[in-house]
Order: sequence, then structure tokens, then C-alpha cells
Amino acid sequence: MENINYDYVIIGAGILGLTIAHELSNQDASASILLLEKESSIGKHGSGRNSGVLHSGVYYPENSLKAKFCADGAKTMIKFCVENDLPLNRLGKIIVPLKESDDSQLKLLFSRAKKNKANVSLIDDKQINEIEPEAYSITGQALYSPDTAVVEPKLILNKLLEKLVNRGVRVLFDQEVKSADPEKSMINTEAYSVSYGFLYNVSGQCIDKVSKLFGVGNEYITIPFKGKYYKLDKTKSDLKINGLIYPVPDLNVPFLGIHSVKTISNEVYFGPSAIIALGRENYHGLDNVEIKDAIINGFYLAGQYIKDKQGFRQYAANEMGRLFKHGFVESVRQMIPGVNENSLAACDKVGIRAQLFNVDTKELVMDFLFKKEENTLHVLNAVSPAFTSSFSMAKHLVSQSQ
Repeated sequence: MENINYDYVIIGAGILGLTIAHELSNQDASASILLLEKESSIGKHGSGRNSGVLHSGVYYPENSLKAKFCADGAKTMIKFCVENDLPLNRLGKIIVPLKESDDSQLKLLFSRAKKNKANVSLIDDKQINEIEPEAYSITGQALYSPDTAVVEPKLILNKLLEKLVNRGVRVLFDQEVKSADPEKSMINTEAYSVSYGFLYNVSGQCIDKVSKLFGVGNEYITIPFKGKYYKLDKTKSDLKINGLIYPVPDLNVPFLGIHSVKTISNEVYFGPSAIIALGRENYHGLDNVEIKDAIINGFYLAGQYIKDKQGFRQYAANEMGRLFKHGFVESVRQMIPGVNENSLAACDKVGIRAQLFNVDTKELVMDFLFKKEENTLHVLNAVSPAFTSSFSMAKHLVSQSQ
């Protein structure tokens, strides 16, 4: 085993690991920085499977960390794409009510967006028809966010990696952290014993397992939720989706509901669903099933359902209805009536959301969550809009190590 020593060590080369390294190298070009990634390449999990939507800060309570980082993060990400000639499309987004009672939620979202300095407006049926002719609002109102953009996540990851390597940042792949000795400021992989001055743990879907090696976050577990999509079959449908169409979400749970996603290449997807996965990397079938974790996660979510905490019972009922194509299509039809079962084709687009759960309070964690312990900092909850927020969040996290 080789002994190596670095000023800064970052566990995880997802978008947050890369932007933290980027910020560190911007602030101190002489600092020695090491990125450790357990996979053989970047972008295999959350960051690389991201929808590519840059959110504008509509959904998040004013004093939340999500509100603090989202809008500024989107602007910085857009600037990065422009400066590096990476594809960017400012499509805009509308958020439509699916039931009469959603109008009050729509007004709450409008208020939050304004407080978060997002560029939004409330629009009527005529304006909805001009922007998204296929969309339907049951109340005749919608929230319009013209600045919402889409990017290609893997191109951003690769560009960041290229810049970091050119600056002398060392990136080691196939290096899963096996053990840690925080008193000695040391971690071990199979090949290396690594000493660090300061360590960032941004290990994504494994965040709770890695943080526990340092005695941090023992009250939390990660519950993986699988998001599956269907693709608009343009050979069987002449639907014209101009941008992004979202439903008014249930603000009790940390999911935005099934929506349209238009990619840089102008492909249109609908999703994601949000059902419990049987493992942190259980993307397809029975691949990478973690039986013990699945039983534990199922136990906690059963408690959520029985006690109906955070409105979980209604959420679960909605998701169960979307397990099969017919129910999924019916969900989409509520906001885009022209969709039918022939319009949508099965596809291999799938992602897993590493959702943090507090086993003490028995609640899903809604906001970003960071824990600093001595000379380590652990990003325990970094789900959507973490990709959007990454540059802004990285600047904040780096300030914690100074």
C-alpha cells in the first residue's frame, strides 16, 4: 500500500467533488488536491444521470440552503457553459395546477420564487397556449420561469475534469474508501493510505456509509429512490413540446412529480417516477440488489406510510399507480392531454436519488445538509437541485475549510 499526503482530499468525483476541487484550485493554485472516485470513470451515478435542468429557485423556502444556492448556482453554471462553449438551451418552464386546490400552492411558489430572486410570472390560459400549446391548467393559471435552462451534464463533468487535471489536481479512479482514522487524518483504499489536511466527503449515493467511517451522521441513512422515464416517440406523435412542463408539486415530499424533460438534443422524456430502489445502484431489474438495506429502508418507509408522515400515504398511492405504463400515462395526461400510450416508448433513461432519512425523527430530509467535524466536511444530503447549485454550494463549502 502506497502512502500519499495531500492538503485537500475529496471523496467522490461527482459534480460537487469536481466543483469543490475547482474552487479550491481557484483560491490556491499551490495547494495539493486529490480526488478519489470509486468508479472507473466519472458520471456513472447521480451527476451523470441528472436530467440536465438548471432550476431557477422556484420551489424552496426562503431561508433554506436550497434557496440560498440554487439561483446563484444556475447563473454560475450558465456562465461556465458559455465560457467553455458547452451546449446550453434556455427553454423556459411552466408549472401547471393539476387540481383546483393547487392554485394556493401556485401562489406560494410565486412568492417563494420572488423572495429567491427568480424571474417568474403568473400567466393565464392565453399565455399558456402561446408558450406551451400542449399544456393544460385545470385552473387556467400557471407559473412561468423563462430563465430555466437545460445543459448536458456529462459534458460539464468532463470539462471540469479536464480543467482540474490541467491544473495539477490528481484524480484516482477505482479507489473506494475502505476505512478512516479521523484522529490521524488518514483514510485507506485498497491501494493507498492517504493523509489529508482537510477532507470533503461528497460520496453521493454512499454518503451515509462513508460518513459513518468518521463517526458522522449516525442518525441518518440513505434511501435510494429509482426514477424511471418514458420517451416521446416522434414517429407516433406530433406533440410539440417547446420547453419544460411541470405539475404543481406536493411540497410535503422532496419530489417534483412527473414532468417533461427536453434535452439538448431535443429529445423529450417524461418522468421520473420515484419508487424505492432495492439498492443504491439498482438501476435495472435485480442488478446490484442490497437485500439488508432494502429491508431496513422498507421498514422505515412502512412507518412513514402507516403514520402518514409528510403526506407519505398520498405520495405512495400516486407512485404505485405509476408502476405500470397506463397509470404513468394518465399522470402525464393531466398536464398534457394529447399524450396517449402510443405516444410514449420505454427507454433506458433511469436515475437513483440518494434521499437522506433521519431515523430519529422518522422523516425524509428536505434540505441540503452538511456536517463539519474537525478537519472533515460531509455533504450528507445533496439531492436536486444540487447539480444546479453545485458551483455556489462548492464556494460555501470551501469557505468552511479556511
